[in-house]
Amino acid sequence: VEIAFSPWNDPEAALIAAITEARERILVQAYVFTSKPIARALADAHRRGVRVEVLLDAEMNRPSSLSVLPQLLEAGIPVAVETRYNIAHNKVMIFDPDSGARAAVATGSYNFTRSARLANAENLLILRGNPALAEAYAENWQRHRAEALALRSLDDLPARKGKQDGR
Repeated sequence: VEIAFSPWNDPEAALIAAITEARERILVQAYVFTSKPIARALADAHRRGVRVEVLLDAEMNRPSSLSVLPQLLEAGIPVAVETRYNIAHNKVMIFDPDSGARAAVATGSYNFTRSARLANAENLLILRGNPALAEAYAENWQRHRAEALALRSLDDLPARKGKQDGR
């Protein structure tokens, strides 16, 4: 178990190290994703042959925000957005879920943002060596992915939800 608390520790550095260590697959679920260093690390992993897939909350990752969605798409990383829920509030990365002992899960309150790293009180756990846990998280990720809308470009984003829809 690896633990990081912001602003004292550096959860972003812990995530980037885990991304760098991944060899086969990284699954990401993010509510808000504005961290350019994490996006760059995912793009680097993708370029070295790691299968990277990202699920984002549709509302919080619009082009008008600071979201790294455009950079992820430009890097060729498959991205889908969740629209079913009022808030797709997961903050999860699953590393090599099919690799047995190397599998890891990162979760906690930590959003993948600069403010979470520098200004917020956040927590991050990276749990290694528990293949059953990684498998459970990967299955949950797949369940969410099955309901999400795949994006080929920013033009594929659905219309903004109104207040009557719960936002």
